[in-house]
Amino acid sequence: MSISTQSDQQQALYQSRGAIISLQQLLIQRHAAKIVEYVPYSRSIAGISGLHLSKLRGRGIDFEEFRPYQAGDDIRTIDWRVTARTGKPFTKVFREERERPVIIAVDQSSSMFFGSQVAFKSVIAAQAAAIFCWMAIDNGDRVGGLVFSDSDQALVRPKRSRRSALHLLNQLQTFNARLADKEARLASAEEGVAHGGLSQALADIRRITKPGSTLYILSDFSTLDETAIQYLNQLSRHNNVVCCIIYDALEENLPVPGYYTITDGARKGTLNSYSQTARRDYQELFKNRMEALQSEFTRLQIPYLKLRTNQFVVEQIRQWTVQTL
Repeated sequence: MSISTQSDQQQALYQSRGAIISLQQLLIQRHAAKIVEYVPYSRSIAGISGLHLSKLRGRGIDFEEFRPYQAGDDIRTIDWRVTARTGKPFTKVFREERERPVIIAVDQSSSMFFGSQVAFKSVIAAQAAAIFCWMAIDNGDRVGGLVFSDSDQALVRPKRSRRSALHLLNQLQTFNARLADKEARLASAEEGVAHGGLSQALADIRRITKPGSTLYILSDFSTLDETAIQYLNQLSRHNNVVCCIIYDALEENLPVPGYYTITDGARKGTLNSYSQTARRDYQELFKNRMEALQSEFTRLQIPYLKLRTNQFVVEQIRQWTVQTL
């Protein structure tokens, strides 16, 4: 059997087990995106033009019509040629446009390559990112993003086109597939200590995020530190930031009492879940971590969405948007 055939079979096995995701699966998320309500944000996006039409008429970039001048109209909108031709003052009416550039940051680091039931955290992050991507495209927004691992990243500048969306999804699939390579994953995790993890990713996101953008961050936030929190604070001041916390059921609770073999891909160990004390301490540790994350996001006034790996992604997002609306 050739090396390429073995690799293809391994990829197929990983896909069947929910460990990696294919480009086709990311493209299919466009159908899922159609059942999710688009969340309108109240933060001003003044000065940015786009396809979100405001209900208010005012000075914008798209001319709509002429109409007779009325008391209180801005004299700067008077069209003097039409006024001279008709002998009556006429003003230009513009339809103001609003655009919400969407930036999607997706964590595909080694800590995300974990799952105990339906899918790995990295796959859930990819699915959710694809849904947000297609929602933005369907609403006429510019889409871009950043996919990052422990030691590498791919930056896609926001554009209003399917090509931009496909470029982002291609990068996402590429980074996701790399996680299936054990040697590459372990090497990447070692290099990640110097790379900076989430804080480095957020620092780079600032380069493509203009005021008024909507920023989705999909991660388990295992590398959230003070530097990353500072970047989040800076980004949230002028943008609509949403943090998607992705976690697995096995991180929340130990499995039913028993002895389990566990591995990180290189080393093996045994997990004893019979101890009630260990089970209680394990639950408390997860609870404290989640509360700390939620408290930090609340302090920064950043909405957050929790995504479990053993539930349908689109349904979790749909329920969140219903609550948000």
